[in-house]
Amino acid sequence: MGAIFGKQKVKSRVTEQDRAILQLKQQRDKLKLYQKRIQSTLDKDTEIARTLLRDGKKDRARLILRKKKYQEQLLSTADSQLENLEKLTHDLEFAVIETQVIDGLRIGNEALKKANAVFSIDEIEQIMDETREGVEKQKEIDEMISGALSDQDEEDVLAELDSIIKEQTKQAEPAATEDEDMEELPDVPSEDPEERAAAKKKEKVSRHKEKVAVEA
Repeated sequence: MGAIFGKQKVKSRVTEQDRAILQLKQQRDKLKLYQKRIQSTLDKDTEIARTLLRDGKKDRARLILRKKKYQEQLLSTADSQLENLEKLTHDLEFAVIETQVIDGLRIGNEALKKANAVFSIDEIEQIMDETREGVEKQKEIDEMISGALSDQDEEDVLAELDSIIKEQTKQAEPAATEDEDMEELPDVPSEDPEERAAAKKKEKVSRHKEKVAVEA
């Protein structure tokens, strides 16, 4: 049950090189903060020494300046250490990149070996020979066909081609003629013949009644 419901431990992708780079960068940041703190102290010590000299306290001013000198030496040492840390960090990061490149080359080389293992050199040469033979054979057939036909044969081929084109054109003409005939047919009357005759008779009776009324 524990194996079923228990969470599988995810393998960490953080390498030893990554941890080393992180530690180097942390040390670098600490050194930079240390440098800022010393620089701030140096500026203050200079002002303190000036104040002591104005007050006539030369020995105290000398002591402050000696302290300042020592801190300047510490600052110089910190600069050198910071430079070394920066260089070491860059070298380690570049080494990680080189490792990744080498791993990529190794994987690519293995994939290439597997791809090359699919076909042997003999099989590839056989395929190339068969392809070459097929191309040459097709070329020979084309040359034989071209050489076997005379000028008269070529003219007969063109004549037969023209005949087929004319035949296809002729077959297409009746369909076009039927379309034209359909366009020339008279319009079909919309009224029924019996209705039209009844309307004419009614109109005739109406005219007769009007004539009788006028004569009366």
